[in-house]
Amino acid sequence: MAVPVFCNSCLCEPRNPTPRFCLTSCGHVFCEVCLQKGKKDECSFCRSACRTLVLSKEISPDIQSLFMRVDMLWKKYSKDLSQVSEFQEKYRKRLLTQYKQKIAKLEESFKKVTQQMQQIQCMKLPEKTTPQPFSSTSRNPFSIPSRKQNVYSSYSLHSSRPSTSETMEAMEIDPVPSPMRKV
Repeated sequence: MAVPVFCNSCLCEPRNPTPRFCLTSCGHVFCEVCLQKGKKDECSFCRSACRTLVLSKEISPDIQSLFMRVDMLWKKYSKDLSQVSEFQEKYRKRLLTQYKQKIAKLEESFKKVTQQMQQIQCMKLPEKTTPQPFSSTSRNPFSIPSRKQNVYSSYSLHSSRPSTSETMEAMEIDPVPSPMRKV
């Protein structure tokens, strides 16, 4: 291990023959001798409940990295980061290429459909415009007044009742007889 390890209780360092050192879950390091003096499952330094792990070359890389020099960690993780970055960049490029291909296919399909629609429209006969029986200026006696049109707008302000011709003009008349009505 690159960073010097020492016991947080007696400050001894590993030597040959050396006692084993343990790391607590609260982040303290103890030699085996000091660990035996303390209570089981309790840190001798901060008195909190803890678990211990014997430090050796077989421990996980995450635990080993706690004792590595920072410059070594930087080299290790910068290499890992660059590999991850390269992988992700290649992955993004492949994904982008696939999306571009999919977009090109959709655009081609869209062009074909647009051309087909134009051909269908060209095949249709132009509709003949028939003259309206009533011009927009003449009033259709059978038309239904719109909601916006004020039926009584032509009434005089002085008249309390509309005239018979005005009433007839405002009435809605159904030009097709209903089968229920007797004609």
